[in-house]
Amino acid sequence: MNIKKGDTVKILSGNDKGKTGEVLETIPKTGKIVVKGVNIRKKHVKPRKQGDEGGIISVECAIPNAKANVVCPKCNKPTRIGHVIENNEKVRVCKKCGAKIK
Repeated sequence: MNIKKGDTVKILSGNDKGKTGEVLETIPKTGKIVVKGVNIRKKHVKPRKQGDEGGIISVECAIPNAKANVVCPKCNKPTRIGHVIENNEKVRVCKKCGAKIK
């Protein structure tokens, strides 16, 4: 997976097409990501302890990582990720402008 936790991504397709948000979690085994403010679903929660409140809360659900592109911090456009080896380390770079992505 080229998308990491903390990256800013833009959604390419689906109900949330065009939205941008920060990646909260990556799930490499299933190839999915959880993005802040994207794919919001309602969840019914029961009170677990005495004094707790139950109710309906909004939760971000996972989406496939293929539906999102990383936003380059330099050119501010959604882009694919390339890899370059510098000083025996693999560095992620923007395919459009060539800038390093943290």
